[in-house]
Amino acid sequence: MGNSTLDALKSRIASGEARVGILGLGYVGLPLAVEFGAAGLNVTGFDLSERKVASINRGESYIQDVETARLKDLVDKGRLKATTDFSRIRECDALIICVPTPLSKTKDPDLEMVVSATRRIAENMRAGQLMVLESTTYPGTTDELILPMLSEKGLKVGVDFFLAFSPERVDPGNPKFHTHNTPKVIGGMTPACSEAAKALYSKAIETIIVVSSPRAAEMVKLLENTFRSVNIGLVNEVALMCRRLGVNVWEVIDAAASKPFGFMAFYPGPGLGGHCIPIDPLYLSWKLKTLNYRARFIELASEINAGMPEYVVERLVEALNDRERSLRGSRVHILGAAYKKDIEDVRESPAVDFIKILQSKGAKVTYTDSWVPSLEHEGIDLASIEAGPAVDAADAVVIITDHSNVPYADLVKRAKLVVDARNATRGIDAPNIVRL
Repeated sequence: MGNSTLDALKSRIASGEARVGILGLGYVGLPLAVEFGAAGLNVTGFDLSERKVASINRGESYIQDVETARLKDLVDKGRLKATTDFSRIRECDALIICVPTPLSKTKDPDLEMVVSATRRIAENMRAGQLMVLESTTYPGTTDELILPMLSEKGLKVGVDFFLAFSPERVDPGNPKFHTHNTPKVIGGMTPACSEAAKALYSKAIETIIVVSSPRAAEMVKLLENTFRSVNIGLVNEVALMCRRLGVNVWEVIDAAASKPFGFMAFYPGPGLGGHCIPIDPLYLSWKLKTLNYRARFIELASEINAGMPEYVVERLVEALNDRERSLRGSRVHILGAAYKKDIEDVRESPAVDFIKILQSKGAKVTYTDSWVPSLEHEGIDLASIEAGPAVDAADAVVIITDHSNVPYADLVKRAKLVVDARNATRGIDAPNIVRL
């Protein structure tokens, strides 16, 4: 027996008549909205921020990976519009939740925004719609939290409406892989749900991978980022070991990477940043605690990675002491505030923790980052300044983010002391360089 509701939805998607609603227009939601619009579907973006909504409706992008010209073209053609009016959810055939899922101060999952978005859908939903959660969360969220809320009106999943989880895989600033060509994992509550989600995403994404359930799809994302977190934690600990052994960790990694099999190079640094890698594994750890299981690898890696800003401070203090200076009162200039090179994103950036530690110890802190003109975050209120004069005046320069547009060789010549936490000065041999 066929499913007429599913067939009708797939037909609207195939013909381009379907309207897609994106809840949350940030680093995940806006690029996804643009891809669906470019694929010929009509898109409505929902957000609480009137500033974001107004910007989109003017055709002006505020996301690095979305070109303003491409956005404006879709807006001018009527393919993409944004609104703060969530009652328009009922106009949509598919609704995708792309809201943030941060951790609380106690390191527990904060699903308040997911719950709020789901509640708005539940209040305005109708039969025949597809709902997809993309926000990263713990395994079980879709069936334990989202499904009951969407079932309150008596509609049956897989028959009257469709529900799936599809993890976002955005890598901000990646020049090769973006929303369109990054494979999309989908896990539906029922086979019909998976079929509906596959039909939708196939319009805009090159490769679709269907897994057996939302829990499997939720676990996929957590495995991906736990893999990175644990391996970065390992190499950060190797850096601490190499320091005690009097060995250059960068030389060791480069030599190990020459092996053409069985080894993947990861690199140490001043800490983890971005919304995913420092946070997502702790979602899994939290969920497993409710099942009386301790995720020891995850917790240890998180502990090591979280301690790296303090370690970089220790290296700075030792280097200043060798030059008969104390950290208190010293002028410390930081190169890079973004969480990784060549992007504007400061979410969970180790630079924030590093600056807070330095300021608490009495250092006079300045920074340069052409991608981040101002840093008003967690009590920090600084503006990026010109690197040259700041380096000349500083007692120490610390490289936190290795942006490509920085003339490191010239700055090393001008600086009294350089603490390089990213090996940005690779190939430069100078007595004033202290590497991680």
